[in-house]
Amino acid sequence: MSAVAQFSEDEVERYARHLILSEVGGPGQQKLARARILIVGAGGVGGPAALYLAAAGVGTLGIVDADTVSLSNLQRQIQFATADIGRPKVEAAAERLSGINPNIAVRTHAEMLTADTAARLIADYDLVLDGTDDFPTRFAVNAACVAAGVSLVSGALGRWDGQVAVFEGRPCYQCLVPETPPDAETCARVGVVGALAGVIGAMAALEAIKRITGAGEPLTGRLMLYDGLNATARTVRIAADPHCPVCSAPR
Repeated sequence: MSAVAQFSEDEVERYARHLILSEVGGPGQQKLARARILIVGAGGVGGPAALYLAAAGVGTLGIVDADTVSLSNLQRQIQFATADIGRPKVEAAAERLSGINPNIAVRTHAEMLTADTAARLIADYDLVLDGTDDFPTRFAVNAACVAAGVSLVSGALGRWDGQVAVFEGRPCYQCLVPETPPDAETCARVGVVGALAGVIGAMAALEAIKRITGAGEPLTGRLMLYDGLNATARTVRIAADPHCPVCSAPR
């Protein structure tokens, strides 16, 4: 039986534009259907990424976020509506994702991911997409992914700039950012143009889809830097830190 024949008529029509892509096709769509991706942070990066991953047919999507929807989120977090204000983000996001694609499973984790909870939260997933905006969470996600051998797609944004990278073992995220910068910025402090969240979220989703299907060259060990104000982008190699406390230590 062909890979396409394993889909229902509804699924064949739903994923038709993937199925005719030589880099995806039936086998790639089957890989997406079997994939389990955990999205850490249902905000500006994680939300748009989740929308595209649900539409792409990723079989299981997990969402980790302890926050509720606020009015200030709606300028960039397009997975939410005004009526969602006050609702847990994971609950509102899961409802939206299931509405986009009822064929997928959505798991909600209404809690914070910390160094103590990270290993438990990522245990059932093949890939993690981190869209959070605080460094302790990013470090905890990275350490847990390195320890478990799970691929990590990392996306971040602020003001008019964004970045996306893929980490698989070594180098890891902490090779790129050894410690919390003393002048660390958040969107709440410095602002962010709303549409940038969609750009970076979609890029992160694309990297996850490439990693799952084996299409093209993912950003493994590379960092893409996008300047939205000047409409430029560049990609740089990430060097492994020989003294990195996460990926250079024996495991």
